[in-house]
Parts: sequence; structure tokens; C-alpha cells
Amino acid sequence: MSAGEKRRVIVASTNHGKLAEIRSALDFDDLEFVTAADLGREPLEVEETGETFAENALLKARAYAETFGLAALADDSGLEVDALDGAPGVRSARYSGEGATDARNNEKLLAALDGVHGVHRSARFRSAIALMEPDGTALTADGACEGAIGFEGRGDGGFGYDPLFLPAGG
Repeated sequence: MSAGEKRRVIVASTNHGKLAEIRSALDFDDLEFVTAADLGREPLEVEETGETFAENALLKARAYAETFGLAALADDSGLEVDALDGAPGVRSARYSGEGATDARNNEKLLAALDGVHGVHRSARFRSAIALMEPDGTALTADGACEGAIGFEGRGDGGFGYDPLFLPAGG
């Protein structure tokens, strides 16, 4: 890599909202975050078979690093609702079944919480991120934001469960 040239990191996602957040949060002068489409390639279909968000993030990062020969950044995240024993959890994106959409997932969540009130609507948004180098070296990190599930959608700037999730203290 020559002076002034940015190191490419492939982002293992086709979610435009997530990609925008990654590019905004990780705006480093020496890194360029690219997608498979940016490279003129098709994105990979990586089956998320992990039991945890971190396992799923590592599965995606490994597949992208091996396929594209670049450092790969992947995440897995979702919503854990206490009244639903942690569901939708690692199945958050697929909560409403085959062909799941954000709207259908949110509708199913609200239906599952019908009649649940107050502190019993407690939840957290959990996220894990993995960076995999082409040589197999991996780093992971995870975190959670505590909150609750609202009774109806609000706002228009988010995606996924953002319209229903109310962060604690917010």
C-alpha cells in the first residue's frame, strides 16, 4: 500500500442503513469501507447458524475475508425482549418467517406483546461485530443498549426494530 492509499475493508452486509452507520461511525482517514457491489461482485449469502450474535458475525466476516481477500467487517445484531424469553434474539431479521420485512417483524413483535405493559416490556438491542483478516486473525466486540418496546412505531430515520425500541434514559 502506497502513501495516501486507503486500506480497503469489505463490509459483509447489503443493508444500506447499516452500511451508512458503519461508514459514519468508523470514518478513519486510512480505511475505505467497501461492499461486494463496490467491487463489482455479488454479495455472499452466509447462513447465520450461530447460537449467538458474535458467532454469526464471525461466520460472515470469515466468509467475506476468505472470498474477497480483504479484511472483512461483519456484525449481527438484534432485539432481546425479556417478556418473550429473549426473542426474537439471533433470529431478529427472520422473526416473522420466510420473506421477513422490517414491517412484518415489527407487527409480529407488537402482537406478541399485546397485553404486556410497563416494566414487562423491557428489552435490549444487542450487537456483536467481528473483524476478520485474510490470514484468519479475528477481533470481536459486543455491547447492548437497554430499553423497552413501545406500543407503536415512531420516527422515520431508523430501520429494523428502531421504530419500536425506546432506549433507557432517552
